[in-house]
Amino acid sequence: MGEPRPPGGLTTTPEQAVAAGDGKRTLGLGAAIALLVGNVVGTGIFVLPTSLAAFGTVSLIAMVLCTIGAVALALVFGKLGARVPAGGGPYAYAREAFGEFIGFWTAWSFWLTAWIGNAAIAVGWVAYVNYFVPWDSRPGKIVIALIGLWIPALINMAGAKNMALFQMVTTVLKFVPLLFVGLVGIFFIQGGNFGPFLAEGSGLAATLVAISAAGAITLFIYSGVESVTIAAEKIKDPARNIGRASLLGVLACAVLYLLSTVAVMGIVPHGQLVNSAAPFADAINTMFGGTWGGGIMAACAIISGIGALNGWTMLVAEMPLAAAKDGMFPTLFAKESRRGAPINGILIGTILTSLMAVFAYFQENAFNSVVLLASFTTAIPYFFSACAQLWWLYTGERQVHKGSLTKDITIAIIAIFFSFWIVYGSGADAVLLAMLIMLIGVPVYIWQKARRGEYGVAKS
Repeated sequence: MGEPRPPGGLTTTPEQAVAAGDGKRTLGLGAAIALLVGNVVGTGIFVLPTSLAAFGTVSLIAMVLCTIGAVALALVFGKLGARVPAGGGPYAYAREAFGEFIGFWTAWSFWLTAWIGNAAIAVGWVAYVNYFVPWDSRPGKIVIALIGLWIPALINMAGAKNMALFQMVTTVLKFVPLLFVGLVGIFFIQGGNFGPFLAEGSGLAATLVAISAAGAITLFIYSGVESVTIAAEKIKDPARNIGRASLLGVLACAVLYLLSTVAVMGIVPHGQLVNSAAPFADAINTMFGGTWGGGIMAACAIISGIGALNGWTMLVAEMPLAAAKDGMFPTLFAKESRRGAPINGILIGTILTSLMAVFAYFQENAFNSVVLLASFTTAIPYFFSACAQLWWLYTGERQVHKGSLTKDITIAIIAIFFSFWIVYGSGADAVLLAMLIMLIGVPVYIWQKARRGEYGVAKS
């Protein structure tokens, strides 16, 4: 193999990046899994049964397909994290494999995903806060959403150790009640509650359309499978722990999602579920009667949302931090506080998320409109990461056993097709708006190149 080369123009090799970051590595395997689970399990799962009920039980097929795609992505990210254990995750992989512009394009897309997706989490979170605080007007919801966004921002600005501790606590508090619904709720399922296979239309064409649309919304609950790779510079023994945390975290989420969603759809009658603002709370109330159980579940959803917002607030700053260190993002994103917090990235990301949350509440369906937008921008870093893995496997840069090579290529191809499906399922309106926002990044890239006095392809 020879000496390791810096990734696509980066100033350090992955090995040098690991050595340089050893003093900042505060997150072990447990904390890394908690980071991924905390980011993946947000408020999306707490409102997902309502969104899927609108398509019929065919949406469960979409959930299974999304789960397969998410596991494939986790395996791809595990391999890539071992190969390039530097911060930035998909950005670092795309830059090393395809050059600086694709690296920038990936970083820009993920940055958009992080703050747009945070707005969707906030919208879902508000629905459960309204269970206790009846500020059900548009201004009231906006105020609650802004409070939910700025609390995690303050926690992240306090440093990675405080963020990690908060993430561990909120992950446990969200995982246990969801698992309870998934396991205990099975005994309360009634077949007649599931509703029709297809809520609208009939035939193969209608089925495929419903699966794609439900899949695009379901994808959002798996957003964050790359979380550990983004924070690679904060992970202890990254070559080993990135892959383990990614796979174990996604598998845990998959079991939790499938069990709990099937349980809720079988407990709450279909006609009630399609109009429910808090489906898990309704499921608990149906199981045990009264409203106390629903109140407990709503409280857990609130904690879950804050935990997800906490983790994603870190990621919304970590990606531009890595890109800024390489000269791909404005230098202000590279500024860190004495506690190692990317202070400007946190502030800018939270401001943009706040604006997106306000925008969402002026749409017909606040949650779905933002989710579909974030789904498309998510597909870009997923696609280039899977392609980077495929490129390294095909070029033979690293010798692997023939059986492992076949397996790894198959997994990478599944991840690539999963990315295609995400784009298709996002819908024309979301793709158009997302592409317009994506194209804004090109002048930013030109500006950064000009500031460095570079013209054309950067010299390695």
